[in-house]
Amino acid sequence: ARRSLASPVVSGVLCPCGSPRAAGAGPGTGTEGGSSGGSSGSCGRSLCEASEQDRRLRALFQKLDVNRDGALCIHDLAVGLGRLGLHRTELDLLKIVKAGDKDLDGQLDFEEFVHYLQDHEKKLRLVFKSLDKKNDGRIDAQEIVQSLRDLGVKISEQQAEKILKSMDKNGTMTIDWNEWRDYHLLHPVENIPEIILYWKHSTIFDVGENLTVPDEFTVEERQTGMWWRHLVAGGGAGAVSRTCTAPLDRLKVLMQVHASRSNNMCIVGGFTQMIREGGTRSLWRGNGINVLKIAPESAIKFMAYEQIKRFIGTDQEMLRIHERLLAGSLAGAIAQSSIYPMEVLKTRMALRKTGQYSGMLDCAKNILSKEGMAAFYKGYIPNMLGIIPYAGIDLAVYETLKNTWLQRYAVNSADPGVFVLLACGTISSTCGQLASYPLALVRTRMQAQASVEGAPEVTMRGLFKHILKTEGAFGLYRGLAPNFMKVIPAVSISYVVYENLKMTLGVESR
Repeated sequence: ARRSLASPVVSGVLCPCGSPRAAGAGPGTGTEGGSSGGSSGSCGRSLCEASEQDRRLRALFQKLDVNRDGALCIHDLAVGLGRLGLHRTELDLLKIVKAGDKDLDGQLDFEEFVHYLQDHEKKLRLVFKSLDKKNDGRIDAQEIVQSLRDLGVKISEQQAEKILKSMDKNGTMTIDWNEWRDYHLLHPVENIPEIILYWKHSTIFDVGENLTVPDEFTVEERQTGMWWRHLVAGGGAGAVSRTCTAPLDRLKVLMQVHASRSNNMCIVGGFTQMIREGGTRSLWRGNGINVLKIAPESAIKFMAYEQIKRFIGTDQEMLRIHERLLAGSLAGAIAQSSIYPMEVLKTRMALRKTGQYSGMLDCAKNILSKEGMAAFYKGYIPNMLGIIPYAGIDLAVYETLKNTWLQRYAVNSADPGVFVLLACGTISSTCGQLASYPLALVRTRMQAQASVEGAPEVTMRGLFKHILKTEGAFGLYRGLAPNFMKVIPAVSISYVVYENLKMTLGVESR
């Protein structure tokens, strides 16, 4: 009985296809007139006039606007929805307001309310499609049991029937799209599992810098052990990708350290110089340690991320964006701190002359005996500072592109396809690198600085001032060209290898 009060109001706002419903669209709309003869098409203009949509939305808005001030606050929603038989917790109402509140004034005006409903309904349709395993436009008890089992939640068929009864208005013990939408339209739905499964980011894309925020894994992936298979596949993909693009990475390091106004090193000239000095094999100097550090860094970051999530103490299975950024940045800082000596070794190995060291261990012994333990943490501060702009901008751009695609193009599935996934990952990683590049350059110079005999000790601040004074702002972006040149091949290679390793390891492709 409680649901039937809300149904005419909510059903009257939007058509079954998800577009605005017009007057006289049929039973259950809460309007008079019944169905009109020639209006059976899916949202033909005769059914969906913009003015009628506006009238219906305004009618719902006014029902909820209890104090008649033209905006919906949490109190309005609590009272208004209660009158319609929709009883929500204060936390649910706060989520609704936060989701739609674009001007951050703590309430929803009419435009924000409409935008929230339209955006929210698209998410609901994606969830409905993912639950509708039989693809017959209805959800039954078995499909609910199966869907929850996929997420690691086991319930009986009797429990599933109880869930169905709470939404089923016509007694068929199945839920169609209208019943699903009516029940959830004014209820916050977050963390759609299908979106999480399709939109993997950091485990797929390796552009040589492991500063991205870790991916979320579903309950099912954690319980079945799929999470470590994803990490192993990502690590293997990163190793192949870094090896294939190592010559560009070494050229970037050389240009960051040695290029200046007086020594304007170009890409062709840099490659020629490397080959002339040490042969073709010298193009891969520093790659061994760069590949070796993938495993410990990924493992430490993942474990730290999971522990920080527990420390944050959120009751959500998946974190919100700002929580992910905080947890991911802290996990990145812990991982980087743990393996930072390997970062210094990588830079020194990339810059070494032929015959200078016999290998990684010899390089480490030389640094330890001549410069002391402190040398393994040269450039540590700019490296830590670089995590925030890199991870923050990478995550923000990726989420923005993802949400834009989901809002505009996702109809029956959250699957973006390979091209969209690669494009979003490439753009977000590039933006993250661009933002943190000056700090990365200063870090590399500080790592290399002690290897130059007789070089004076410099601080991060002093090095920034020196570069700006002698080379201008452009000097902070030395080596940017080869760095960007490797992004597209690195992302493409890591994706292809990742997908193949997933199949080898028995990870199901969704």
